[in-house]
Amino acid sequence: MAWKTLDDMDLSGKTVLVRVDINVPVENGRVTDTTRIDRIVPTIRDILAAGGLPVMLAHFGRPKGQFVPEMSLRVTVPALEKALGREITFIERPDAAIIAALPEGSVALVENTRFAAGEEANDPAMAQFLASLGDIYCNDAFSAAHRAHASTEGVAHLLPSCAGRLMQAELSALEAALSAPERPVGAVVGGAKVSTKIALLENLVGRLDLLVIGGGMANTFLAAQGAKLGASLQEPDYMDTARAIMVQAEKSGCRVLLPSDGLVARAFEAGADHEVVALGPDTVLDDDQMVLDAGPDSVKAVAAAFEDLKTLIWNGPMGAFEIPPFDQATNAAAADAAARTRAGTLISVAGGGDTVAALNQAGVSEDFTYISTAGGAFLEWMEGKTLPGVAALG
Repeated sequence: MAWKTLDDMDLSGKTVLVRVDINVPVENGRVTDTTRIDRIVPTIRDILAAGGLPVMLAHFGRPKGQFVPEMSLRVTVPALEKALGREITFIERPDAAIIAALPEGSVALVENTRFAAGEEANDPAMAQFLASLGDIYCNDAFSAAHRAHASTEGVAHLLPSCAGRLMQAELSALEAALSAPERPVGAVVGGAKVSTKIALLENLVGRLDLLVIGGGMANTFLAAQGAKLGASLQEPDYMDTARAIMVQAEKSGCRVLLPSDGLVARAFEAGADHEVVALGPDTVLDDDQMVLDAGPDSVKAVAAAFEDLKTLIWNGPMGAFEIPPFDQATNAAAADAAARTRAGTLISVAGGGDTVAALNQAGVSEDFTYISTAGGAFLEWMEGKTLPGVAALG
């Protein structure tokens, strides 16, 4: 690994600027999901244990360089204090003198970095100002690492820098899944549209042994082969792209697995009447029929394909998982991957988009090897792009 971790730094007596992602959901003035807060706890505790003083930098919402009261990070303080079991000093206007006066064992949180116009512009002056507040920079916000902002990239070049525990876990998991995986390696790529995942698919087919395509995007691939899928979600403008990806996969030796059957309904609603229909190049559905999930034969084929894998990457659901019974394929395939992971025969890494929600709904999140809470950063890594916040740690 080219990046340093907290273990490589002398933290004793040092002020450590920690970029975290606590952009959490809030209702009626309280945090409703503390997942992102819980995940930064190991980093803060390790800095304290090593004698450092953690000063957290974070964004909240999209205030676009202006002070927006409802986007103040102050709302996260009670949840942070509960998670860390200690008082948090909230610093509305960051100042080196205020930070220097904090007693040993303190933890501080600086107000929303995006209230400053220089943050998203990656203004060198803002990066310099942030650097003046601390001795060491620690990035623990992988989910913001695809943004070249002052607090994610600029300041990293001005101080001794390292990855926090969450960033370290994310990077290690992604390296294991894609950069140097145990083979055979496969991926489940689902979701609504091919158009949002072209770069991902193009990068993966050259690296994988198996690619399972599900969700609405599978309809576009089936339609590209000649299927007439009625009112199913599909993207006619991307059929050539789908065909090109199939050709690229064949050249690379990557097997592409599309649904061979599907749950077809005439209404997009929970509990809608449906039937199982065989899917292939010759399929012709009525104009009002929709493929909303993969069928039982497809689920069996996916399970059989998983048997040979050592590593699995998962991004996106295999059907309209939000509305039963069209969650069946996602739930079944996820349960199969989870069982193999528990048995120690599969390394499973998931993340991005609706993936976390789908796996939580399937009740298997605890069983995957690693689940990333990052959205865009996870996808861009999988697309083979350089993430500025990670590159700056090198």
